[in-house]
Amino acid sequence: MVNEFEIKKEICDIGKRIYNRGMVAANDGNISVKLNDHEFLCTPTGVSKGFMTPEYICKVDENGQVIQANKGFKPSSEIKMHMRVYKERPDVQSVVHAHPMYATAFAIAGIPLTQPIMPEAVIALGCVPIAEYGTPSTEEIPNAVSKYLQYFDAVLLENHGALAYSDSLLNAYHKMESVEFYAQLLFLSRQLGGPKELSKAQVERLYEIRRQFGLKGKHPANVCLNAKDGKPSCHSCGGCANTEKSCAASDEDVVAAITKKVMKELGL
Repeated sequence: MVNEFEIKKEICDIGKRIYNRGMVAANDGNISVKLNDHEFLCTPTGVSKGFMTPEYICKVDENGQVIQANKGFKPSSEIKMHMRVYKERPDVQSVVHAHPMYATAFAIAGIPLTQPIMPEAVIALGCVPIAEYGTPSTEEIPNAVSKYLQYFDAVLLENHGALAYSDSLLNAYHKMESVEFYAQLLFLSRQLGGPKELSKAQVERLYEIRRQFGLKGKHPANVCLNAKDGKPSCHSCGGCANTEKSCAASDEDVVAAITKKVMKELGL
């Protein structure tokens, strides 16, 4: 079993990675790791994630209360958001919050990452919705994120940044990398006239491959709100956005789409 000091070193290493990749500026971002149901390690507030050493790392309980912290350090002000993820997703062992440039730009523009443009993003992420804006360090952000936790492994935070979580610190970081790479490709392809999206059949085939691999986490291939109701899945409807109808096209939209297709085939 890896001891706490080694986990602290890994947190510092991931902090350097997100800082060096420009996913955070100054003292932005935060990272946490679950030790057990009652103990968690997390980055401190007011410290650059690119210059941390193990003694910077704090230990808190499931309520975000300090168990241990060296003098001059206190837990991230966003610890409430992390604790909500752990509470509602028992399978999650680590949470990474950052402000990656392209993903955050989409969050600021109010555009969720739903377009199926490359196999890796479809398999690894599915869709990345946008959680409604909340004031940092309050319960507003945890409450906004909560509705998406059972369906996605990463979310954009409106006018704020991105949140990724997984069964290990490295995997949570990789999720964040994938979100940013996806956003960057989508942005660049839009400058070239718009992306050529994968077809519904191609997306469904990729979803099937994910199921065959038995990949962990929450994903539209398994838990999409639409798919569970026998409707087109997230990438098909393109509707993983900012409302309670996340991942769900309305009946009127479905009827309109079918009507449009039929009229086109009839040449009307």
